[in-house]
Amino acid sequence: QVQLVESGGGLVQPGGSLRLSCAASGIIFGIFTMGWYRQTPGKQRELVATITSGGSTNYADSVKGRFTISRDNAKNTAYLQMNSLKPEDTAVYYCRSTSGLRGYWGQGTQVTVSS
Repeated sequence: QVQLVESGGGLVQPGGSLRLSCAASGIIFGIFTMGWYRQTPGKQRELVATITSGGSTNYADSVKGRFTISRDNAKNTAYLQMNSLKPEDTAVYYCRSTSGLRGYWGQGTQVTVSS
């Protein structure tokens, strides 16, 4: 059974930092592309960042220079380091793993940026 479990969300002030983690089980982690997406009420889920099995990364323009995606294949875990957070970064953040036609979602973790 495939499981993606996100953690690390919470409430942070503008300008602050958070690190999200996504622990995967039930998949051969090293061959999957890992991604982070986010969604706010009434809006479509949007891509935040992805990292391939080879370590290539891709970011949404809105987070470039502030967020960093990484992975630790030995721990079957992907990370999203979020710095200089803004109120508009408030959303539920979801982890996703993809390989070919297979794709899996985590349950999401809430990030709230507010003073």
